[in-house]
Amino acid sequence: MRTAFCVTKSIKWLSKQTLQSNATTDREGVKVKSNDNVLQSYPVVGTLSEGSEEDTPYLQEAYVQLSREMILEKLLECDVIIYNITQHPDQVDEACWAVSALHNKISSFTGPKMFILVSTVMTWACSEAVISGELELPFTDDDFRRRQAHPNFKQHIELEKLVAKLGRTERSSFSTYIVVSGLQYGMGEQVLHLFFRMSWLGQEKEIPVFGEGNNIVPTIHIRDLASVIHKVIELQPKPYYLLAVDYSNNTMKDIVKAIAVALGPGKIQKKPFEEAFLEQELSIMEINLMNINLCMEAAHLKEQFSIRWVCEFGLVENIELVVEEFRQIRGLVPVRICVLGPPAVGKSSLSQQICDHYKLHHIQLTEAISETISHLEHMVRTTISVAENEESPLAIEAQELLNIFKENLEQNGGMLDDHLLVRVVVDKLMTNPCKNQGFVLDGFPKTYNQAKEVFHVEEQESEDKASPVPSYNKKIMPEFVFCLEASDAFLKERVINLPEKLLQEHKYEQENFLQMLVKYREKNMEEQTVVNYFEEHGITPFITDITDEKAPDSQLLMHSICESVGQPRNYGLSSQEVQKEGRIHTGTPDELAREQKEVEDALQRSAHWEMWTKTLEEKRQWEVQQLEVLTVPMKNYLMDMNIMTTMSQGLIACGSAWPEDPIDFLAEYLLKNNP
Repeated sequence: MRTAFCVTKSIKWLSKQTLQSNATTDREGVKVKSNDNVLQSYPVVGTLSEGSEEDTPYLQEAYVQLSREMILEKLLECDVIIYNITQHPDQVDEACWAVSALHNKISSFTGPKMFILVSTVMTWACSEAVISGELELPFTDDDFRRRQAHPNFKQHIELEKLVAKLGRTERSSFSTYIVVSGLQYGMGEQVLHLFFRMSWLGQEKEIPVFGEGNNIVPTIHIRDLASVIHKVIELQPKPYYLLAVDYSNNTMKDIVKAIAVALGPGKIQKKPFEEAFLEQELSIMEINLMNINLCMEAAHLKEQFSIRWVCEFGLVENIELVVEEFRQIRGLVPVRICVLGPPAVGKSSLSQQICDHYKLHHIQLTEAISETISHLEHMVRTTISVAENEESPLAIEAQELLNIFKENLEQNGGMLDDHLLVRVVVDKLMTNPCKNQGFVLDGFPKTYNQAKEVFHVEEQESEDKASPVPSYNKKIMPEFVFCLEASDAFLKERVINLPEKLLQEHKYEQENFLQMLVKYREKNMEEQTVVNYFEEHGITPFITDITDEKAPDSQLLMHSICESVGQPRNYGLSSQEVQKEGRIHTGTPDELAREQKEVEDALQRSAHWEMWTKTLEEKRQWEVQQLEVLTVPMKNYLMDMNIMTTMSQGLIACGSAWPEDPIDFLAEYLLKNNP
């Protein structure tokens, strides 16, 4: 059995994210199923440079803040040592010490050891590409001897050379490998987290791309990187320098666009590259990595390893998988709720309370219909303008659908037929904001058939094939259904006491309200009701009669709902929001002071940037104006004296004569022909 020692900011990327993906954990460690179906056990121990509170069941042991003497003692107990220097600059110095210390202890080894350095493609950032004809050839593993590092990564390339040198002395006892990783993505994200977070939150209409975004960024999924390292441990290949990149050639613009489409608004905006330094979340190392421009091909990986790829062709091709991983690992699972009940029972008020608490999207039929019509009208206008006043098929289709909606609304007194209503609701629930944060569906569906049309999908056969299993769309099916009930007398009394403005807004005039109430009661007297639909699919509605003496008030009802739904599944409040709401900070005074300083520093940097930009623009405009003022007399003089005409003639004569000294020839010509 071999023990792997990992040193990195977080060792999940090796132990949890890949080694456990095809195996289970027992008391002896993590069993790894390789591609040739041979099970090998790699108990994993290692350091956590940050005191993480996260459970680490995938680790046999985790060490925090060990002295170098203690680290060396632990290293000598392990067969495989892995140092990841792609995340923290501080790890470079420690990795240099570790490999040197191990090399000095070779005589005391009880068995062969392997040292794997996980480095970064930034050690290739300034390499000159090879041009063959008109094509730029990709860099391969064999080009490593002519690699040139980014100025900020000189220490990294020196460490690579040191690791390679020490591994050549006594390779049978101490073998070393350098695995150069592309930009790592997947399983919650790190370098690209800024773009994922901005897209998920949906607060920006456009996701920024810093710079032109045309640079090719070598990438690799974190689990594929771990598979490469696993193969290095297992096969011990002859080449000691390996590129670990996937088979994509995506530009930074392609990557951000894919994230924005799959998770956010779908639009990107180019910003000056310098603005990346204003993003507090991005480190200098990460900014440099996003600006790299390299086309690379992992030749050794392709020829010698048989990798069971997770994302062989990159992030863009596998964006749905990466987005789902991001949601699951970060705990950003949408909260889907449906609130039902008779008219005037308080559905909308309760729905809004839930939305405010959980930061969800309030889905009301009237607003959803209005949004759909506005969207269709916008599509018609923009498509026609793009097509230069010639209607495209897309504009014609949008116009036809818009006409159908408007005619149907007129015929039904402001409401839509069920088939159109279902289409509007489904389209709304399938938008990225609803799939990200979740939603509260207010007062819909009203009938069993509507629920079936909205949530139902094609039936699938059960495993025993005895009978088909009713299936539903898991992406939009509510997890929780809250049904408010009240007597007719209570509801009538409530409507009578409503202000006139609310009566008109909700169309609760006496005759109209009574008709709505009768329709609701009739629908709930049918053999199959909307509540039955949810019960058939294993969702038990929470039914509360608000006229009951024992019924909780609105505050207690909200508390009960929060207990049923659980904690919010989002990023929570920012530091600014915490201060704005006056919430109590549960951390230490030092942590509070540090957070306050970070907020102040960010605001100060932003203010300085805005002032600098404004001053620079004003300076440019002033310089342009001054140049224009200064050039006016010269322009007038040259035009009045016909000097420019004489100069042009002199240049023509010079071109015809081809004199040995063109300047002297031109000077004499101007003297002779001085106007």
